[in-house]
Amino acid sequence: MVGETGSGKTTQIPQFVAYSDLPHTKGKMVACTQPRRVAAMSVAKRVADEMDVQLGRQVGYSIRFEDMTEPGTTFLKYMTDGMLLREAMNDNSLERYSTIILDEAHERTLATDILMGLLKGIAKKRKDLKIIIMSATLDALKFQKYFSLRSDSNAPLFKVPGRTHPVEVFYTQEPEPDYVEAAIRTVLMIHRAEEPGDILLFLTGEEEIEDACRKIKLEADDLVNSDPDAVGPLVCIPLYSSLPPQQQQRIFDPAPKPLTPNGPPGRKVVISTNIAETSLTIDGIVYVVDPGFSKQKVYNPRIRVESLLVSPISKASAQQRAGRAGRTRPGKCFRLYTEKDFMKELEEQTHPEILRSNLSNTVLELMKLGIKDLVTFDYVDAPAPETLMRALELLNYLAALDDEGNLTPLGGIMAEFPLDPQLAKLLIVSPEFKCSNEILTITAMMSVPNVWLRPNNQRREADAAKAALTVPDGDHLTLLNVYNQYVLNKHDKNWAWTNYLSLRALQQADNVRSQLQRTMERYEVELISLSDERKLFVNIRQALVCGFFMQVAHKEGEKGNYLTVKDNQVVALHPSCGLDTQPEWVIFNEFVLTTRPYIRTVSEVKAEWLIEFAASYFDLASFPDGETKRALQRAWNKRAGKLEARGDGSNGPDAKKRKKSHKQ
Repeated sequence: MVGETGSGKTTQIPQFVAYSDLPHTKGKMVACTQPRRVAAMSVAKRVADEMDVQLGRQVGYSIRFEDMTEPGTTFLKYMTDGMLLREAMNDNSLERYSTIILDEAHERTLATDILMGLLKGIAKKRKDLKIIIMSATLDALKFQKYFSLRSDSNAPLFKVPGRTHPVEVFYTQEPEPDYVEAAIRTVLMIHRAEEPGDILLFLTGEEEIEDACRKIKLEADDLVNSDPDAVGPLVCIPLYSSLPPQQQQRIFDPAPKPLTPNGPPGRKVVISTNIAETSLTIDGIVYVVDPGFSKQKVYNPRIRVESLLVSPISKASAQQRAGRAGRTRPGKCFRLYTEKDFMKELEEQTHPEILRSNLSNTVLELMKLGIKDLVTFDYVDAPAPETLMRALELLNYLAALDDEGNLTPLGGIMAEFPLDPQLAKLLIVSPEFKCSNEILTITAMMSVPNVWLRPNNQRREADAAKAALTVPDGDHLTLLNVYNQYVLNKHDKNWAWTNYLSLRALQQADNVRSQLQRTMERYEVELISLSDERKLFVNIRQALVCGFFMQVAHKEGEKGNYLTVKDNQVVALHPSCGLDTQPEWVIFNEFVLTTRPYIRTVSEVKAEWLIEFAASYFDLASFPDGETKRALQRAWNKRAGKLEARGDGSNGPDAKKRKKSHKQ
């Protein structure tokens, strides 16, 4: 089903289906998947209001770490595509659903692509299951062909006409050197010179959006104060995925009223990530400002690095953005790039996520679903073989898969955690180090947005507050300390505010921790802590090695540079890192490409731990010659000396290949 953005397909089609199919009479539900959390929550609320039912009862939503449904009562469920994929792991035929609607299929997210492959297989077994694929763009023929269950016919196509008005598009004469400044300038120009109507500005992420909001508000207030008869009030509303639901709903608020009875009308500007491109429709938008960028996931399988990079959007995205301006009346779209760049530089379509993502999580989920032959799985677009090989290699080193590629019992439990495989492994082995309570907290803190606030005009104060909470042994221990202090201070919002910490992120971490704790209890992963703090901190860092031994860097020379192990990528510690020295060995949580390659969320580890808890990965036969190999050789020799002194026969790096990982 193809329908212009704003045609109502996301809110209306699931209701039509629910009323004609009556799933609750058969004890089933209608599922409608969304690529984004914000859309799943926002649309579910809108539909519950339209149907005059309570959100969380007849109509609900399910996103990672939050389930607003009621078993036995909910019959229409909006959910992220990733959540439906997780449900399929424990219910291979998705029996609880009578109809499954995959919305926003044109976005080609990793989970939606995998779901299409699964649903195509399920449809052959379940004749009663109805599948609807909804897309906002006209490249539906690919989906029609993919879902043709007989070779002689494509799946039927329905088109829902949009209600769009003409949109005038303007380009810049020259490329803009600073697109954020240009965007702010354009918004203020529209506010001063154009007819009434709200503005939608697309930026790439939370930091950029909040910064632009603050600057626009200051400038707009100055305009109103200097000439209240010519310029009305302007209210700035941010929109990005980590905003709490009640703040997301502000985008639907009306524009502010004039300051005086006959004064110029007010205007609102919504500053959003690409979520407002197709997922959410905001009435009243007449002007769109499009700098032409979005954050996209990019994966380099050679160095195992997945980064969010600010990249040019595709022509299809640019057209979607422009279309937002013509919803209620003729509109204008200001593209902050040249027409030549639009024609020559922008790709036609955004590349499917499956072609630019780390697939280790997906491979683990497919294995849990019983799909062992990943090469012949019916992908809409098959991923690169190297990406699949890297995912299998990682899971094998983590002992989630055995040498034959079968799922191990450990791998089966890892798949049940809604986490990256490294974090799931870390949680499961943490009781052996008597620090599972602490590892649970660290995992929760690493699963939420950045907790540190650093406002532009208060950077010195924010840095001082952070320094007071920093643990010098590593950023993972600092995250633990922040959460523990938050709990000790009884979740006090003023404490968070004074320490420049995001209350929203801390509340999310609290929620995530509770959810993960329930999963740990279900699989009898014991929750324990050591009372000796020094020993506890060492054990935590040792446990971290069991999950992140493939993300290790070794110090090279005196310039403060590090080399990532095996991939030999030159990196530096990120400026946000709290280590008080530059240790010889560190593990890191993420690799960040900004002005140069950085590693972030870093803790010190010892070479002996690497060879004790990840012996097969640090087998010297697989290392190129260099300082890293020599340092590891010294650690192996030291270990061999200790073992010989104890009379143990295993002998250094040339000993028989050890078991895959610490204590499967």
